[in-house]
Amino acid sequence: MAVRELVLLGTASQVPTRLRNHNGYLLRWDDEVILFDPGEGTQRQMLMAGLAVSPLRRICITHFHGDHSLGLPGILQRISLDKVPHPVTVHYPADGQEFYDRLRHATSYWDNASIVASPIAGSSWNDGPLTALPLRHSLPTYGYRLDEPSGRRMVPELLAAHGIAGPAVGELQRTGRAGDVTLEQVSVERPGQSFAFIMDTGLCDNVFALAAGVDLLVIESTFLTEDAEMAAQVGHLTAAQAGRVAREAGVRTLVLTHFSQRYPDPSRFLDEARAEFDGDIVVGADLERVPVPPRRAATAGG
Repeated sequence: MAVRELVLLGTASQVPTRLRNHNGYLLRWDDEVILFDPGEGTQRQMLMAGLAVSPLRRICITHFHGDHSLGLPGILQRISLDKVPHPVTVHYPADGQEFYDRLRHATSYWDNASIVASPIAGSSWNDGPLTALPLRHSLPTYGYRLDEPSGRRMVPELLAAHGIAGPAVGELQRTGRAGDVTLEQVSVERPGQSFAFIMDTGLCDNVFALAAGVDLLVIESTFLTEDAEMAAQVGHLTAAQAGRVAREAGVRTLVLTHFSQRYPDPSRFLDEARAEFDGDIVVGADLERVPVPPRRAATAGG
């Protein structure tokens, strides 16, 4: 059975706490297993969560601040130690090539895996279902979005009404037509699922573009409104701003994370986000698992 879920490996920001590790987020999306922003301790957090490196297909780095990337050397070395048989692609801002090169071979080890460097540049980038857009931070930073294409769901009553059965159903699915009957006449559109990952940034157009209509949005909420001026100065969001993004973008489930250690009570983040957004909100905790919401209902028409 296909599994689509987010595992929160670390939810702190620059300074970890006793309860929050540095960043780390693993998305299980069928066979497309992606690790986002592995900070220090990510390898151990994966162990605590019961996750192996062998299914990883991609690693996505938003930017090269330490809390988002210092766990990369350990993950890459573990991939080699376990001799992962398939290539693992690492996406990262091209302007941070110097930092990637340092982290790629931070220490000596047997390089027994195929690690594919995939630097990102420009105002828009995509690789298959994965898209990246630049954000507004103190150094080059990208947010990521994953989209499943829409499909079609066959409707048994419509198939029967048009006399389509047996091998003709397969023909319809393969070619879009069986005799005079088209696929659109006997099926409804099945919306694809979507996911967005937005870390260190001030509010900008691309935050809303990445979040537009997604089923699951993971977004930093480093500060509370009382420190909004500081957040703007250092290129971060408040929990209220994260809630506003979710509301205006039509998000279904909002996951708040990247919390500053200056706030001991996590319920305050929920309160501020809830004042802006009345959908599902998760205040992220280390090792928590968040399922991707079920697909929206299939709809008739093109």
